[in-house]
Amino acid sequence: MSIIIKEVDYRHYQELIQRVRTEVFVIEQLVPEDLEYDDRDLFCHHVLAFDGDTAVATGRIDIDQDGKIGRVAVLADLRGQGIGEQVMHALQRIARRAGLERVWLNAQISALPFYQALGYQAYGERFMEAGIPHQAMQLSIEIAS
Repeated sequence: MSIIIKEVDYRHYQELIQRVRTEVFVIEQLVPEDLEYDDRDLFCHHVLAFDGDTAVATGRIDIDQDGKIGRVAVLADLRGQGIGEQVMHALQRIARRAGLERVWLNAQISALPFYQALGYQAYGERFMEAGIPHQAMQLSIEIAS
C-alpha cells in the first residue's frame, strides 16, 4: 500500500470526500447526513489520502475559524496504519502556511488517544455533538520558516 496525501479543492473532489465521510460518519457512526454536510466545506482546505486511485481518508481545516480541524475520517479497514496521522500533519502544514500558531478540533471521546499521541491537549468540558460525546482539543504549532 502506497498512500499519497493531496490537498484538494472541494468543488472538484466533493464526490470522493463525501464518499469517505459518508462511509465513516453516516453509515458507520450513524451521524445524520444533514449534520455531516455543512456550508463550511466550500470555505475549508481539504486533504484526501489515496491508495492508488481510491480515496481512503480525508480531513479539513477551516482557517476562517481560527484553524478548526474537522471531518477527519479514515476508512475502517485501513485504520491503525498511520494514515490518519498523515492527514493531520497535512492539515497542520496548511495551518502553518496560513500563519496560524495553533489548531483546534472537537474530538470524539473514542479518538482522544489518537489526538493525544499527536500532542493535542484537551480543554473545557466534554459535550455532545451529533449524539456522540466530544472533547475540545488544541495544538500549538510552530510557524514554518
